[in-house]
Amino acid sequence: GLEHVVITSVTRDDLPDGGADHFHRCVLAVRGRTGAAVEVLTPDFVQCRWAVDRVVESAPDVFNHNMETVPRLYRKVRGPKSDYAWTLGLLRRVKQLNPAIKTKSGLMLGLGETREELMDALSDLRENDCDFLTLGQYLQPAQDKYMPVVRYVPPEEFDELGQMAREIGFKKVASGPFVRS
Repeated sequence: GLEHVVITSVTRDDLPDGGADHFHRCVLAVRGRTGAAVEVLTPDFVQCRWAVDRVVESAPDVFNHNMETVPRLYRKVRGPKSDYAWTLGLLRRVKQLNPAIKTKSGLMLGLGETREELMDALSDLRENDCDFLTLGQYLQPAQDKYMPVVRYVPPEEFDELGQMAREIGFKKVASGPFVRS
């Protein structure tokens, strides 16, 4: 009875392929047993292009990798190994390898990004042929361990940003305080 399945994992830097082969096998198994549409939400496979290729070989319906934030805050939010340009390239590479796969990314708002920075990041995603977008409110998971919330974005602003994202070409947009990827 499943119609849409999302397969995800924590970052697996401990594995040479970042877990790409496991994603590949899961996509094929889920599709073979259910016929459901399959979305993968992957880590960034930092500097391991062939790992991205392996996931794409399984032809998921949607390839999701979350950008999370704007370039100025990127490493602070995502960690020292993260690379904004690599993320954009990852999404672009998926489309180059298989244009039929829909690409998706998401950003958390309220980390201190400006409206201009956000719009630039959305433009970067569209320039790299990202199809779907999620925008949600960042919520600090625990005090003292994570970045604090700089601002709570009002629901009306999420609506406005969602409309702006559609106008610049995203095919599907989910935008709201409780939206997650």
